[in-house]
Amino acid sequence: MAGHKVTILESAAIIGEIGAGIQVSPNLSRQLIRWGLAKRLEEVAVKPESLTLRRWCTGETLAWTRWGDSMEKNYGAPYYHIHRADFHRMMYDLAEPYVKIRTNCRVVAMDPSIPTLTLRSGEVVHADLVIGADGLKSITRQYVVGAPDEPTPTGDAAYRAVIPTEELLADPDLRSLVETPEMVGWLGPQRHIMAYNIRAKKEYNLVMCHPDRDQEEPWKPEESAARMKAEFVGWEPRIQKLLSLIPSTLKWKLMDRAPLETWVHKDGRLALLGDSCHPMLPYRAQGSAMAIEDAAVLGNLFSRLSSHAQIAPLLHAYESIRYERATNTQASSCLNQVIFHLPDGPEQEKRDKQMHAAMEDALREVRGETSVDSTDMGTKGNANQWADKEKSAIQFGYDADEEAEKWWREHGKSEIAPFGLPSKL
Repeated sequence: MAGHKVTILESAAIIGEIGAGIQVSPNLSRQLIRWGLAKRLEEVAVKPESLTLRRWCTGETLAWTRWGDSMEKNYGAPYYHIHRADFHRMMYDLAEPYVKIRTNCRVVAMDPSIPTLTLRSGEVVHADLVIGADGLKSITRQYVVGAPDEPTPTGDAAYRAVIPTEELLADPDLRSLVETPEMVGWLGPQRHIMAYNIRAKKEYNLVMCHPDRDQEEPWKPEESAARMKAEFVGWEPRIQKLLSLIPSTLKWKLMDRAPLETWVHKDGRLALLGDSCHPMLPYRAQGSAMAIEDAAVLGNLFSRLSSHAQIAPLLHAYESIRYERATNTQASSCLNQVIFHLPDGPEQEKRDKQMHAAMEDALREVRGETSVDSTDMGTKGNANQWADKEKSAIQFGYDADEEAEKWWREHGKSEIAPFGLPSKL
């Protein structure tokens, strides 16, 4: 441990069970394993064997990419699916012995120069440094930006639901979705569905994106299942069966923000992390990964801190390491929104043809055949971004600690060491 005194101010009254499934790609799992969570992941998460994308109305396979053990072989860490509550619990258990976690502490204002945070209770909390990891509707963000700014609607919303897998196993048409764990996506006009197993294959998670037709808040109380089903009329029979197993659901309004000019307040005592500075849309499944990568880089850099004077330079180092990576991932997520939701027609047919070409390359590899050097019709630049080997190497091969170590070797002596005056923190 670096020896810092850390307090987490959590707005929720309790750390409870919330949310549904999330994806733990290799760039995230390698960090969790490095922190000692390999056993916990193996116990509660599911390792998908592949990614399959299907046509909305027929279920025809458009794309297939092998995952499973190939993820560890190619990128050095596994790909997992996990329930958000299980993920939160393992992170809580990891941090709790070393930090002070205060619940029911909603921040309503701050002075970023001192810095201090004012809680809803009226209490004022003093610190040497504040990291604003307070999400899409961040309070701390406005102090970096200089004024309150609202997120922008994407035009999409998503229904989320979790089904006990025993119900799928009882249906011959759905049983294979559990017996052969994979991430399955159905692509249709203005809509798509992603589905996968979580909780050691005890639950099946669905995310159903569709046009946002109202101005409601992102998370609402339980919505009508009938309203959800109406969004997917005409979709293939397996989808109809899955939707019939969902008695109620939650709706999530998908909001976005443009990249910020900076994540660090001008006085160098406040920095943003995760969705507060680079919110990720779900189309690339990288929201949790980007936040953990941010935290890993911050932790690595601040493990070297020896003086208050080094705080601001280290925060700017953190931003310089992370900014391009997070911004590019935001753009990649937005691209999938367009790719997934193409209306039926020439562009959709071109997309499907590209995806099919990449699938043929992947199947030739499985059979041990030599793959044709592919360009537009193969893996590189393919509409299935998960089949694009170059993109996957960049996204999944990233090591946050390695990046921080590299920065320190190249810049630490010149940019940080001069501020290294003895100081107790």
